[in-house]
Amino acid sequence: MNRRTFIRRTGVSTAGLSMLSFTGFPAVYKNGLISVVPEDNGKALINPDMGWTMHYYSNIITNYGSRLEPSDTLDDFPGLSTVYLRVPWSFIETEEGKFNWELLDTPAQRWISKGKRVAFRVSAEESWMRYATPKWVKDAGAEGIDLNDNKDGTWEPKFDDPVFLEKVENFVKAMAERYDDKSYVDFVDVGHFGMWGEGHTVMSGIEYSFEVKKWHIDVYLKYFKNTLLCISDDFAGHDKPGDHFPISDYAFSKGVTLRDDSIMVQPAPRNWYHSEMAQQFWPTLPVILEHEHYGNAIKRGSWDKDLFLKSVEDYHASYMSIHWWPRILLNENKDVIDKINLRMGYRLQLVEASWPEEVKAGEAFEFKSEWKNAGVAPCYKGGFLCLTIKDGKEGIVAVLVNDEFDFKELETGEPGKSKSKTIASMFTIAPVFKDADREFSRTIQTGDFQVFISIGSRDGTPIYELPYDNNDGNNRYKIGNITLNK
Repeated sequence: MNRRTFIRRTGVSTAGLSMLSFTGFPAVYKNGLISVVPEDNGKALINPDMGWTMHYYSNIITNYGSRLEPSDTLDDFPGLSTVYLRVPWSFIETEEGKFNWELLDTPAQRWISKGKRVAFRVSAEESWMRYATPKWVKDAGAEGIDLNDNKDGTWEPKFDDPVFLEKVENFVKAMAERYDDKSYVDFVDVGHFGMWGEGHTVMSGIEYSFEVKKWHIDVYLKYFKNTLLCISDDFAGHDKPGDHFPISDYAFSKGVTLRDDSIMVQPAPRNWYHSEMAQQFWPTLPVILEHEHYGNAIKRGSWDKDLFLKSVEDYHASYMSIHWWPRILLNENKDVIDKINLRMGYRLQLVEASWPEEVKAGEAFEFKSEWKNAGVAPCYKGGFLCLTIKDGKEGIVAVLVNDEFDFKELETGEPGKSKSKTIASMFTIAPVFKDADREFSRTIQTGDFQVFISIGSRDGTPIYELPYDNNDGNNRYKIGNITLNK
């Protein structure tokens, strides 16, 4: 082995013979090509449109974030991407047109400051308090009924009452002015219809028409124009199995996704009702799951780790709740949480990659890579393959993007059975431009460089975390080296 080959393969820069920061993956050198077969590190990934959602407020605002220090954003919970804030309307709009946004913004900013995201539900009826809809709405003339036939019971608004609908619209408009089109907002629930905002009225037994439910979806669509919205599966009936219902079909047609708040509320075989309904949604929209309050499920005998994992598979889920005191859930279920993290959402895996050991500036070379999506859901926003060439000081020498294949097209499959896609990319470092009898190209160094791979936007900006350790801190992953000659 000559000195130049030794330097290239051991990762030592010719510029001062300094050791490179990353060694890349074990490589095979044959016939002038480098080939690497990366191994998935098995770690949880934080990526767009997926992850664990921490119930900081679960209707009752002391559940379940109240035991956390202000600095504690549960960084030890693998895969936690989103803090979920679900509160009654009356806690926010304390007087008409006067809002207590501090209740939401305080915990939200804790997670946002760590690069995480937030999600919201505001409900108009709760079983544990009288006025989830603010009392001033009733005083303004909105009609409703007293459940339990006494003044201390829950007051359920008539969900089609004109005064109620007017006040709901005003609130949704104000909420959207504050939170719509924010990159850190993952989703917003259509929450003003039904008990706990779940879209059912089982306590009163009143059946509302398709048109009423449609109105509640439409008012959110009217103001949240750039945010993912979702409805509970219970808009169609809390225990009605089936794959298609008029209201869920309508929601899907408008780009509103599905969440199921009833995972393992009851023991098997009634562990959930609407995995069939989710089949319409998951190929194009991220499906959200919420398991029963963990402690309640333990008492009821409905908690089952195998079913917990199965719910992710059956729904092709992208999000799963943390619906209890979070570290109790984690400590008692770490084994299945780790398994879920290997499947929930999408998991982009580089199966193999190969490229020439040496290339010439201005001349095309082939980079061949094979990819799989090991998750249950597509990479909804998509992305493109990028090679970034760096020098020994981490300086970017070249950015090479293949925008012909969108990674949202990678197919999902059963565990270990997803189909792979081979991408043949033709790249040129510092192309030559000819003008009459002259040639132009940008100034380029020659020598031995590092090769990093990433998936992201068309301009080469990385977006997605991949399941590998050689991360440069910006979701570019060192896979090996390359020599650039003139």
